[in-house]
Amino acid sequence: MFGRLSPVVKNLIIINALMWLATMVLPKFASIDLNAYLGLHYFEASKFNISQIITYMFMHSGFEHLFFNMFSLFMFGSLLENAWGSKRFLTYYILTGIGAALAQEITWYFSLRDFSDEVARIAANGLNGPLYLGNKVVSSAPELLKYKDFILNRFITVGASGSVFGLLLAFGMIFPNMRLYIFPLPIPIKAKYFVIFYGLFELFAGIRSVSGLSSDNVAHFAHLGGLVFGLILILIWRRTTNDNNFNQMY
Repeated sequence: MFGRLSPVVKNLIIINALMWLATMVLPKFASIDLNAYLGLHYFEASKFNISQIITYMFMHSGFEHLFFNMFSLFMFGSLLENAWGSKRFLTYYILTGIGAALAQEITWYFSLRDFSDEVARIAANGLNGPLYLGNKVVSSAPELLKYKDFILNRFITVGASGSVFGLLLAFGMIFPNMRLYIFPLPIPIKAKYFVIFYGLFELFAGIRSVSGLSSDNVAHFAHLGGLVFGLILILIWRRTTNDNNFNQMY
């Protein structure tokens, strides 16, 4: 089965698996945390690098995270690559991943804006005495700004989920009536309905997460970013190409 995978899908799975193995091995033998370097950081953090909007999608937090993303890529990717061709498929995969990264940065911005503004205000006005931040005691503006950067650097997102959600959206649009068996549902569901339900679930979960009602540590709005950017790309390609795989979608 693995040998019959389309070439880009096969190579993406191999690259992601190798990067995950590297994240497991390098900390033990070289004290290198690849997620800290290649994972997506908040753009105001000192460890942010623009290349992370691409590198983060090849990193994963654990085997379960890797398995489900690569299984989804395995399930939906080859059909799409065969329909579009390898070049367009890879372009779509990377761009939806970038779209997910931008959506996550926007989510972080609105979540962290009040914290950043308050720290900047206190630092600008000067500290009248020690500032107690949990177990941390800050006694000067430079220390406070250093603490702020420490907090911002703790926000990291990794994983191919944004691109995978983009693939799911494309699959639902190109093969809308293909029936999928989704555990634990006892009956199959058409791909187009699965995409709609999953998208609504991610929106609901994302709203709960940013409002503080849930702390599942999942980048729901990054997933939605992959869906939205995927939809935009497909609509653009449908208007600018003569490929029947786009013109006959509904």
